[in-house]
Amino acid sequence: MSEIVEYFPAILQGSLLTLKVALLSLVLAVLLGLTGAAARLSTTRWLRFPAVTYTTLIRGMPDLVLMLLVFYGGQLIINDIADRFEIEPFDLDPFVAGVSTIGFIFGAYFTETFRGAFMAVPSGQMEAARAYGMNRWQVFQRILFPQMLRHALPGIGNNWQVLLKSTAIVSMIGLTDMTLLADQAGRTTHQPFIFYSIVAAIYLIFTAVSGWGIVRLERHYSVGVRRATL
Repeated sequence: MSEIVEYFPAILQGSLLTLKVALLSLVLAVLLGLTGAAARLSTTRWLRFPAVTYTTLIRGMPDLVLMLLVFYGGQLIINDIADRFEIEPFDLDPFVAGVSTIGFIFGAYFTETFRGAFMAVPSGQMEAARAYGMNRWQVFQRILFPQMLRHALPGIGNNWQVLLKSTAIVSMIGLTDMTLLADQAGRTTHQPFIFYSIVAAIYLIFTAVSGWGIVRLERHYSVGVRRATL
């Protein structure tokens, strides 16, 4: 019990870092997802091809392998560029590498989520809005985006839950999140099961709260739809 009391504050502090990594990665993934979905739905081939290549390659690679490639491979590239231009090399920050990699990975999944959600909105509604005199931004803001978000929320919630749990891989590149701290505590006290159980419980709390929030959002954006079908 004394070991838990001793190491729990550090693990709790690491959980805040885990949550920070997850939220920043989510922002990056959503931005990449919206951009990728727009490119996938474009009628221009030179926009569609990179987006299809991106989603195909990234979804086919293990998250941990890509994380290691970005961190260690990126450091080699930085060192090579520094040598060529005779400048002082610098170390790639694990936090930046972790957020960038996770955001980049899940940007591919969000691309498909948003693409399907955009396609689910009836095109006749956009045509009616344009006929009513709305410009493109008004059509997007008032018609397309709210309905797209309603269709996308289940996929967003699912991707967020997986993204949140995937943050555990940042411990492999030395970022002191709660997984790495629990590993260190378990090795020191020879009680890894206790500390990994604490981490599992914290992740369960995060995902449970997130699931509750997503359900609330789904209800909010489906209010008009439910009333229309009564």
